Amino acid sequence: MNPSPAAHPTQPDARERLLEAAESLIYAGGIHATGVDAIVREAGAARKSFYTWFESKDALVVAALRRRDERWMRWFVERTLARARTPRTRLVAMFEVLREWFESDGFHGCAFLNAAGETASADDPVRVVAREHKARLLAFVREQCNAFVESAGVDRRLAARLARQWLVLIDGAIGVALVSGDANAALDARAAARTLLDAAMARSSSRPLVRMPTRRTAFPEGEKP
Repeated sequence: MNPSPAAHPTQPDARERLLEAAESLIYAGGIHATGVDAIVREAGAARKSFYTWFESKDALVVAALRRRDERWMRWFVERTLARARTPRTRLVAMFEVLREWFESDGFHGCAFLNAAGETASADDPVRVVAREHKARLLAFVREQCNAFVESAGVDRRLAARLARQWLVLIDGAIGVALVSGDANAALDARAAARTLLDAAMARSSSRPLVRMPTRRTAFPEGEKP
């Protein structure tokens, strides 16, 4: 499966066609390089319909990115959970799912990193959507990290750090795959990820066992417990 816009079995309405066209063109060519006329033409819609549904190109871009966020996250979560059953194998499987994506037709990197790179302000609505997407991805990763530390008996405090490191590996793999054209960037990230998991388990097993002091009970002289 590919987290790209799927063909509709029936003719979608003008708004849906505009969203799909905007997402496809912007993902392939960028926000600034994609004009409203190109989007309208790709959607097979009248220019008037564009202003019926969206007050500006920026509003359309934000809506298209939110649409992609919903679909991409659903795809990534479902594919990850379908590939593995244990918390550790699910964490590792994320990179195998990414490799499938890297090998698919039309892969152009992370749409949200790409879009954020075209905005100058941290408060830009496009940047906000990109942050929200990464927050959702991190939340899913954190769920799996929480489950991993619970099942492996690892210090729970490591889960948050491990999740952040995992997100760096995911985004790093996406960036390397885009620039190099090599889908095996996902496998390199997977190897690094396994090292992180092994290190977390080793760190936990090396912690000294804390023994609680024995509580002594005083007995009258000459008596035994």
